[in-house]
Amino acid sequence: MTRMREEALEAPAVVARLLDQDGDRYAALGAALRATPPVGILTLARGSSDHAAQHTAYLIMARLGRLVTSLPMSLVTLYHANLARPGLLVLAFSQSGQSPDLVEPVRYFTENGATTVALVNAETSPLAKEATWVLPVHAGPERSVAATKSFLGQLVAGARLVSAWGEDPAFTAGLGLLPEALAKAAAADWSKGVEALTGVDRLYVLGRGTGLAIASEAALKLKETCGIQAEAFSGAEVRHGPMAIVEAGFPVIVFAPRGPAQAGLLAMAQDLRTQGAHVLLAAPPEVPGVDLPLVPAPHPELDPVTAIQSFYPMVEALSRARGFDPDHPPHLSKVTRTR
Repeated sequence: MTRMREEALEAPAVVARLLDQDGDRYAALGAALRATPPVGILTLARGSSDHAAQHTAYLIMARLGRLVTSLPMSLVTLYHANLARPGLLVLAFSQSGQSPDLVEPVRYFTENGATTVALVNAETSPLAKEATWVLPVHAGPERSVAATKSFLGQLVAGARLVSAWGEDPAFTAGLGLLPEALAKAAAADWSKGVEALTGVDRLYVLGRGTGLAIASEAALKLKETCGIQAEAFSGAEVRHGPMAIVEAGFPVIVFAPRGPAQAGLLAMAQDLRTQGAHVLLAAPPEVPGVDLPLVPAPHPELDPVTAIQSFYPMVEALSRARGFDPDHPPHLSKVTRTR
């Protein structure tokens, strides 16, 4: 068994461990944010961690009504822009917590009066040391270059932060039941994806709303472990240009979990099929035309979390079917240090 597959299958236990620890820390941070609402919210991240940041940002905006900006770190590290404002909330996502272009901005914002939060797997990392608050992912060592269990942990840590801040009992209860749903999602049959994609060299991955970050993560994994030029788009954005190159047989994965974005994504899937595209529809089993069955999460807004759990074993199998080693993508390393 590859390390990537082994670690992807560990994710339900990682999430159970994450939800079992640090309750007082989340509660205290949530209370502090309610008592003194931030004047602005920034996210800082790279790669898979940035997709987790996007998911958390969408939850904050949709559930709490507060605008969130993804900050290009080079504004601090290269351009030295005067961005510091007391009262900012800065959320930094990382597996290793070692990249200078993440650590330096967190230090900068902390020193200038912002509330900084590190959602990080490595609790003793440089990033954790610079942050005001640390929310550990508790994924344990992750040896495969392609992040799986740490990414799922970051998704849940972000959702747990939103839950602690917003005090929504139904959402909180759903989070508590998530490990069981993830175990079912890890065993879902996505073999159609391996069969359909073994010989392709490019594809689109579509999502929308809370599912767009998951589409972005899936596209990244298809690139780094399978050598496929995968591009992620919003189900609405794809109509503004990218659809022009879709021809007969063009492969498209459509993530259509439950929620307000689902109807539009299902309509897009049908339009693409009419156009001749080879659509792989990831949706709940009761939806007609499903290729990749999604396991419902305990709360609809957590469906993207179970969706990516099902995707990871599929993409690992696809990587091997295409002759790649998913644990060692070419030209990549586990810890990336950029400025």
